[in-house]
Amino acid sequence: MNAYDMKQQLREAIIAGECALTLLSDAEETLSGAEGWGLLDMLGGGFFFTLAKRSKMKDAKKDLEDAQRALRDFQRELKDVTISSDLRFDTGGFLSFADYAFDNAFFDFLVQRKIDKANRQLKEAIGQVSSILNALEEKYRTVSAYTEEKT
Repeated sequence: MNAYDMKQQLREAIIAGECALTLLSDAEETLSGAEGWGLLDMLGGGFFFTLAKRSKMKDAKKDLEDAQRALRDFQRELKDVTISSDLRFDTGGFLSFADYAFDNAFFDFLVQRKIDKANRQLKEAIGQVSSILNALEEKYRTVSAYTEEKT
């Protein structure tokens, strides 16, 4: 592969990585909102807090799915780099039902743990993508300098 092809592939990978990073950050923000509502719900917020939390969780799930697609695209661009995209956010049918039907501290705690776990996974993925993007950008600068010397 020549330097010009390498430069193009690096550019495509950087674009895909930046897209993934943006969507991961969006998901993190939405999930943080769910986490906040979840804490209020655990403190005895009642049915309306449960509804608000569930709404944020639904939004976060969509954002996570978008981020997962972007991560898969990024991985395709980086065939030799593996990034864990195990960011599944599924509280499970029983927990969803139980959170409404048995709105109490125990079930709120279980759902909050799922939210916390997903949030930790998001932060880890953001760190991984950021690190890889930094390495890609450095390599891109190196290849760009090389191709400029050749012209």
